[in-house]
Amino acid sequence: MILPVIMAGGSGTRLWPLSRSNYPKQFLALGCGNNVDQTMLQQTISRLNGLNNEPCMLICNETHRFIAAEQVRKLGVEHGGIFLEPAGRNTAPAIALAAIHALEQADENEDPVLLVLAADHVIDNEDAFQESVKQAYGHAKNNKLVTFGIVANKPETGYGYIKRGSAIANNADDSEAFLVSSFVEKPDLATAQAYVNSGEYYWNSGMFMFKASRYIEVLKAHNPVIYKSCLKAMEVQNSDMDFVRVDKEAFMACPDDSIDYAVMEPLCAQNNGDVVVVPMDAGWNDVGGFSALLDVSYQDDNGNSFSGDVEAVNTQNSLVITEDKLVATVGVKDLVIINTKDAVLVAHKNEAQHVKSIVNKLKENARSEAVFHREVYRPWGKYDSVDSSERFQVKRITVKPGAKLSVQMHHHRAEHWIVVSGTAKVTINESDKLVTENQSVYIPIGTVHSLENPGKLDLELIEVQSGSYLGEDDIVRFEDRYGRVN
Repeated sequence: MILPVIMAGGSGTRLWPLSRSNYPKQFLALGCGNNVDQTMLQQTISRLNGLNNEPCMLICNETHRFIAAEQVRKLGVEHGGIFLEPAGRNTAPAIALAAIHALEQADENEDPVLLVLAADHVIDNEDAFQESVKQAYGHAKNNKLVTFGIVANKPETGYGYIKRGSAIANNADDSEAFLVSSFVEKPDLATAQAYVNSGEYYWNSGMFMFKASRYIEVLKAHNPVIYKSCLKAMEVQNSDMDFVRVDKEAFMACPDDSIDYAVMEPLCAQNNGDVVVVPMDAGWNDVGGFSALLDVSYQDDNGNSFSGDVEAVNTQNSLVITEDKLVATVGVKDLVIINTKDAVLVAHKNEAQHVKSIVNKLKENARSEAVFHREVYRPWGKYDSVDSSERFQVKRITVKPGAKLSVQMHHHRAEHWIVVSGTAKVTINESDKLVTENQSVYIPIGTVHSLENPGKLDLELIEVQSGSYLGEDDIVRFEDRYGRVN
């Protein structure tokens, strides 16, 4: 049985301002792939349909836990748990947590085969993807560590490469696979072209398949510090709704290392035939920047891809995405124009990979736009910061049916709520009140209060905050169904 492990961490800074630290690209619907309305995480889960697999395990960080859980819930599929990393420690430790947990949960004499996938890849040909997975399964069952090599159709300097060695056959299905000769770092353009011309090199996809016990065995041999740190971290597990937390102190002591450096490359260097590459030709793209996003998006006859309210005249080979206002272009080409509610990016598509430098500047200047969108998602719903000044802030709040904000109070601000649609159950100092459409309620400074949607439709309200300090950290939580109590 295949146990998918989906890595849903990362911040996706090269797609700013669409992708930000608190809502990165794996949770966005970018309008590409087979299911354009699904987010990248949802597409990753959906392309498993038809495989003989267990419910997938997810690995993400604390900040994104409710986003991940909600997106899985909307798919209507089961999952095998959402592991929360106390901090990012790269792929080798994250996979170790999954492997240890899989072995703990397995029946006696069962050794789950892990299919390790990234949550932010586009794969156009899902049949070809599944065929490669099925071919890899036999090799993984035979104690090989399998990596998937993407058949390269152009010289790409942004990817690492895998050089194949001699061909091998799986006795079960005689599938195509090769021993791995070496892993190669990102090349310059001339070298990349030589790799493609040779036919002996594949792009390194970052997808893997192996038995859980086999991964633990080789990790213990080649990087015992990671193994011991993860084993210790797993000694203390706290389950909370969909989530599994491990011992923070033990995990923080774990080295930051990728599976390539910690396991695959050292094992490959031994030249004992334990590392296998299965070719995959499935329309794969890691959407590592806006140029890649343009490549995988629908393009008109002028090579443009537009999303949102766009009017264009004499525009070529450009990507324009706008969320909330008209964007008009005249006489331009090779541009990336991204308009969100609080930021606009304009870049030449050949320079768009340097967007990360803008994000670094924003972080240096403590700009919230590096981390948050204007629209912020919470486990109970979302809010949109419509307007703000030194002593007031206006938010549009959406509360999902049956959801409830924490029981809380503020030291520095008062709040005025006006219900736009739906019905709100408001609790003020243990006194409940129903507030309906076009009605309002006032929450004085220092008052213990909560807000709940008892209805079956979304609750929409306008919140006006006023006071000397309006930061999100001026929240004292007394009770919270999502585990966020101070």
